[in-house]
Amino acid sequence: MPDSDLNGLVRNARHLRLDTFVRLRWLAITGQSAAVVGAQFGLGLALPFGWCFLVIATSSWLNLALRIRFPASYRLSDDSAALLLAFDIVQLAALLFLTGGLQNPFSLLFLAPVLISATALPPERTLALGLLAVGLATLLALVHRPLPWFSDGRIELPFLYVSGVWTAILLGTAFTGVYAWRVAEETRLLAQALAATELVLAREQHLSQLDGLAAAAAHELGTPLGTIMLVTKELIRQLGPTASPAVADDLNLLREQVDRCRGILGKLTSLDGDGVGFLETVTFSHLVEELVAPQRALGAVLDISSQGDGPEPACRRNPGVMFGLANILDNAVDFAESRVTVEARWTQERVWLEIRDDGPGFAGEVLLRAGEPYVTTRSADRPQTGGTVGAGLGLGLFIAKTLIERSGAQIALMNVSAPEAHGAIVRVSWARHIFERGAAPRHSPELNIRAPLPPGDVVPI
Repeated sequence: MPDSDLNGLVRNARHLRLDTFVRLRWLAITGQSAAVVGAQFGLGLALPFGWCFLVIATSSWLNLALRIRFPASYRLSDDSAALLLAFDIVQLAALLFLTGGLQNPFSLLFLAPVLISATALPPERTLALGLLAVGLATLLALVHRPLPWFSDGRIELPFLYVSGVWTAILLGTAFTGVYAWRVAEETRLLAQALAATELVLAREQHLSQLDGLAAAAAHELGTPLGTIMLVTKELIRQLGPTASPAVADDLNLLREQVDRCRGILGKLTSLDGDGVGFLETVTFSHLVEELVAPQRALGAVLDISSQGDGPEPACRRNPGVMFGLANILDNAVDFAESRVTVEARWTQERVWLEIRDDGPGFAGEVLLRAGEPYVTTRSADRPQTGGTVGAGLGLGLFIAKTLIERSGAQIALMNVSAPEAHGAIVRVSWARHIFERGAAPRHSPELNIRAPLPPGDVVPI
């Protein structure tokens, strides 16, 4: 799975739901209210009761406003979550200011928002919240109202004790923050690896099912294709020289297309095979010529260029890669308005193949999910190769992408970004040592031509 897509998935997964914050704050409000009521009426301590409940009420009002404004399933951004946790720290500091500052044993609750941040937010947000908590704790160590005590006396704890509490808050914030972040990060990495594995297995399962369907289709189509070929040959023999040139051309074209169908079905049944016929070494430009030859025979307008820096790369002929590239080229020909451009480029480190058309390009919503099974860019009235009409199943690009990526390639989809141009671009790239893996040594003249691919906003899939 590409890093950009996976990272986006992980970022969305780590965003906390607003409902989680609201529930935790209601729990804190309940605890604070019970502590204030218990101290005032249960123990008889002299508290600024009205001011304490005013501070607690601000949290209640915020919770009610959030519950009314947003749905329970709403997920907070990192900044929004950090602001809510900062509010909790400030609200706790205000309550402690009224009830003795750091002399209040509940001052250790400064650790709670920092702990939550460490498990769900990036380290820089947690660091900012930790500094806020330590800063307010420092202020409370110096400025606060007296610690509530019984009416017949007043207690004033030594500053050394207060300094110890401040040190405990500082060290506790640092230790629990780092520890919680580390544990949560390991959990996130494990979840990321499991998610990537599940996606890969799902794609492989789809492809395995399609392999079986392809073999069954090849077996079933073999008989009618043989019948069509037999009837075509019989018509050619019976008409002979008496056939008009137009009829003779049509019969020859029909025979050629039946042969092409047989070749395609043969490749479908041997995509995972290692037959000797597919293992000879071919140059990059030769591979491109084999790719475009069937389209050129059908009259498609193709602009072909092949050049690079250093000796031309060579590879072993891979039927899976050829099938995938041919599928991409078929789509480009179907959607092109006038022509399709195929560019082969290489350097000492990389090998590129770019297929570009001058059609409408990829729709934005399709570009985000292109390459997934059952996602199609073809509408019901879009003619396919050969003039047939019908909506595609969205499996062609998925199969092509999977087969090509098995060879170690990377595929990127984008639209032409020039002001007065339009069209779609599919760029397939290999590291050169991966592209040439398994190829027999070849000697070809060096070309001192540098032709890097034009930069563009690439959307990897």
